[in-house]
Amino acid sequence: QVQLVESGGGLVQAGGSLRLSCVASGLPFATYTMGWFRQAPGKERELVGRILRSGAITYVANSVQGRFTISRDNAKNTVYLQMNNLLPEDTANYYCAARLSPAQTYAYWGQGTQVTVSS
Repeated sequence: QVQLVESGGGLVQAGGSLRLSCVASGLPFATYTMGWFRQAPGKERELVGRILRSGAITYVANSVQGRFTISRDNAKNTVYLQMNNLLPEDTANYYCAARLSPAQTYAYWGQGTQVTVSS
């Protein structure tokens, strides 16, 4: 059974930092592209960043460019999202997801971790 489990969310003041982790099990993690998404209340889900199995980053949302960094450790089956200089508009539920190739949709999703940034 495939599981993606996020952690690291919480309440932080504007300007602060958080590091989210997503641990995968039940799938050959090193063969999957991983994405971080977020969804705020009343808004559509958006892709925050995407990292290939090689570690190459192929997408970072303009809204987080220069503040967020995505990385992965295939030996630990874990993908990270380092978030610096957080803004109130970064408040959302953050999800990780996995897909095998660009031709496929994200097949596996975590349940999310809440990030709340106070002003």
